[in-house]
Amino acid sequence: MYTTQLLINDKWVDASDGATGETINPATGAVIGTFAEATSTDVDEVVTSARVGFESDAWQGMSPDMRGRLLWRVAELIEANAEELAALETLDQGQPTSVSTNLSVPLAAQVFRYYAGFTTKIEGKVSPVSIPNQLTYQQRVPLGVAGLITPWNFPLDIAAWKLAPALATGNAAILKPAEQTPLSTARLVELCREAGVPAGVVSLLTGGAEVGRALVAHSGVDKISFTGSTAVGQEIVKTVSRDLKRVGLELGGKAPSIVCDDADIDAAVAGNLQGALFNTGQACGAFTRFFVHRKKVDEFTSKIASAADSLRIGPGQDPETVVGPLVSEEHLERVAAYVKSGSDEGAQLVTGGGRVMGSLEKGYFFRPTVFTGVTDAMTIAREEIFGPVLSIMPFDDMDEAISRANNTDYGLVAVVWTKDLATAHTLPRQIHAGTVFVNQLPLIDPGAPWGGLGLSGWGRELGAYSIDEYTETKSVFINLG
Repeated sequence: MYTTQLLINDKWVDASDGATGETINPATGAVIGTFAEATSTDVDEVVTSARVGFESDAWQGMSPDMRGRLLWRVAELIEANAEELAALETLDQGQPTSVSTNLSVPLAAQVFRYYAGFTTKIEGKVSPVSIPNQLTYQQRVPLGVAGLITPWNFPLDIAAWKLAPALATGNAAILKPAEQTPLSTARLVELCREAGVPAGVVSLLTGGAEVGRALVAHSGVDKISFTGSTAVGQEIVKTVSRDLKRVGLELGGKAPSIVCDDADIDAAVAGNLQGALFNTGQACGAFTRFFVHRKKVDEFTSKIASAADSLRIGPGQDPETVVGPLVSEEHLERVAAYVKSGSDEGAQLVTGGGRVMGSLEKGYFFRPTVFTGVTDAMTIAREEIFGPVLSIMPFDDMDEAISRANNTDYGLVAVVWTKDLATAHTLPRQIHAGTVFVNQLPLIDPGAPWGGLGLSGWGRELGAYSIDEYTETKSVFINLG
């Protein structure tokens, strides 16, 4: 059994009222640990501690070079503890070992190294003002205390790509992981302490939605970075309107995949299957709406349904597993309700469609599900399911495909499959999405921005753009007369 506490002012403590919550192994339904369920008093204390940490000489007096070395040291510690972190991610979240070992942990280390290089490159500029005898320049300064609220689908990675730029720019950070998956984030915070991050600069709050609401509403927090559902993101915007704190939101998605008539169908089937079922479809960038040229739709449907039906389903610890469990019983019921709505609204179920029973029935396993006969108005075509559900829809010409792909309130990710170079370069400009992939999976790299349009959120994470998300511009006027 794992036990995690709150980190407040560099001390691990229980919740002020002693309350705890349980975290579950989604592959078995068994309790694997407890976490401190923070109270509003704990939130007040952690914000006060973070403010002291932010303003401390140990942090504000640290040179950019030393801050970069600190982030680099965190990356080294992530790699040194890679096996443990991957095991925690698989145990707590359910993702296959191939994902946690080969993607989640390496990417987290890579993100810290990337932002370690930015600490010495946060530059301002001199402005040529027209006022006589003036030297006027701008600086990029940290915002202060940043509340970082992360989701349950990729706990370690998303914590890393919020925390690393927040620290690189000189902020103090309060991490609040999803209550379903606190374990890897708690371990990351321990590694930050081991690396030498000064007291109060990194803190940990655990608990449910009320803890997140208290953090968002707290007047001592200068920035909220949230990854999660669109509904919660909208609630956050309403809350922060009271004090106008800075906010960044990476929310839902309903990614279209356009398979052109000249596409390599076998490559499109393989890529779309991986893009749709990566982490059991529990990814905001997962491919979910498949617009396939009518000439190719029957071949595509037959091949992708057959391939989906053959995938190994099982616990993430099994190295042969391709499709792991959904994160919770509640989420499995949500996915099942969407699948039922698809059938009720007239879509044709090709394969899948239900919970895995037998030896896996205690876990939260759901079969990869493929629908045809889906219309743009159906619930499964409009709402984010966040599970292994694929909707296939034929199209006749590119104008139709683009219009239907853009017929959504979301705008996070899209993908195009084509052999034509002109299509590969011209089509992405016409698609309403923050990132468009061509002939590949929805990959993420620290050097490229990630974020969406519309109900997919505000702002960008990763790349140089995160520096702007965690800094403000300050102008200085000096009278030389």
